[in-house]
Amino acid sequence: MIVKGRVSFQYPFFGVAGLRFEVEVKFHKDFVEVKGNKVTVGLTSKPERGKANRELVRKLARYFGVPSSHVKIVSGLRSRSKIVEIIEKQR
Repeated sequence: MIVKGRVSFQYPFFGVAGLRFEVEVKFHKDFVEVKGNKVTVGLTSKPERGKANRELVRKLARYFGVPSSHVKIVSGLRSRSKIVEIIEKQR
C-alpha cells in the first residue's frame, strides 16, 4: 500500500532497500525541491516520447546521489503526479 508521501521499503531477498516518493512535475522550470514528504521537480524537456520522464530520472538520481538505474517511476508515466522509487543497495 502506498501512503501519501515518503515510504521506506525493503526487498531482503535481493538485498536492496530504498524510498518511495510522491513527485509533482512542473514544466518550463529547472529545479528540485523537497518539502516534507513531497518532491517537486521542474523540467525543461517536452513531455513527448518519454523525454520528460528521462530528465526526471536523471535529476532525481543526481539529487539523491545514486545511479539513474536506481530510480524507477512506479506509476504516473503519463501524468504530472508520479510515484518514484529510489533504490539503494544494502551494505
